[in-house]
Amino acid sequence: MYWGGILPLRLMKKLLLFPISVVAAGALLLSSCAPLAHDPNEKYVLVTANTKVAYWQTALQGLSHAASEMKVKAEMVGPDTYDPKAEHDEFQRAIGTKPAGIMVSVTDVNLLSADIAQALAAGIPVVTVDADAPGSKRLFFVGTDNYNAGVLGGELTSKLLGGKGNVVIFTMPNQNNLVDRLHGYQTAFEAHPGIKVVQVIDIKGDPTVAFDNAKRIIDAKQKVDGFVCLEAVACPEVGEVVNRENMTGKVTIVAMDTDQRTLSWIQKNVISATIAQKPFTMAYTSMKMLDDMHHHPPTPLEGNWAQNTYSTLPAFVDTGSTIVDKGNISTFLQQSQAHSQGGAQ
Repeated sequence: MYWGGILPLRLMKKLLLFPISVVAAGALLLSSCAPLAHDPNEKYVLVTANTKVAYWQTALQGLSHAASEMKVKAEMVGPDTYDPKAEHDEFQRAIGTKPAGIMVSVTDVNLLSADIAQALAAGIPVVTVDADAPGSKRLFFVGTDNYNAGVLGGELTSKLLGGKGNVVIFTMPNQNNLVDRLHGYQTAFEAHPGIKVVQVIDIKGDPTVAFDNAKRIIDAKQKVDGFVCLEAVACPEVGEVVNRENMTGKVTIVAMDTDQRTLSWIQKNVISATIAQKPFTMAYTSMKMLDDMHHHPPTPLEGNWAQNTYSTLPAFVDTGSTIVDKGNISTFLQQSQAHSQGGAQ
């Protein structure tokens, strides 16, 4: 009923609120029915070896960061030590869980290439990270350009030695990434004929092998001017030997990666420098790209993408490498600390 053509204030409020509440309820209903970008049960697996070393713990941070952003599950699996057979077993277990995708650092191409093919045949996309298996059916590789990392290390070693000297190299010859690094060092040394590689030592994934051989060489008073490590676990042990034998400053050490002991030896001038990779970036980037492969799989999944001129996939994503030495180690440590405290993404 009207009074002077004017609605009562209480009735006007009810009429105004009604359509707003209906619209709000409708919007809530629609949003609750909208499909999520990711299934919360979606899971990605990173398979590797030596999972407890600092390098892979940093990679785990990248993996977890990507999972948090996408609101999915992710895990890193593999043996605590360098054990290719155990890594193969973990890969097989990962296939059995039917994950959305698998990332793998290949310790032994002969063991893991068949596993990669098996996963792809089951519809599980696989990419390699850190260590590649280029002859396998993996979709693409995310990691360091290891040949260029070797060239970078070789040029640095040559500069530190003044273009001449005897060098001992510690490596694991069955890993494709370390083969490429060694090739890079050899290429760099070709420009410096005064540099001689007098021994290449297979540490077999065991840091004590590096320690024992470095001690044997120094105790025997062999003419060695430089030690070079192509992976993370050898040079902390070599640094330990050089420090104990009071050889600091008498022999040059060029390391690989940023193990905390390696960084400590750089601060103490025992190790001259290290070639730093980006394991956080490797894991983060590979998982993001693998997620796209899961939601938008290339057809066929097992296609020969590396040799397809019109491939929708890259063959290789270079995450980069850099030199860390006494001149920039404080900056590197600041960045690492800021990230661990949540100040960097």
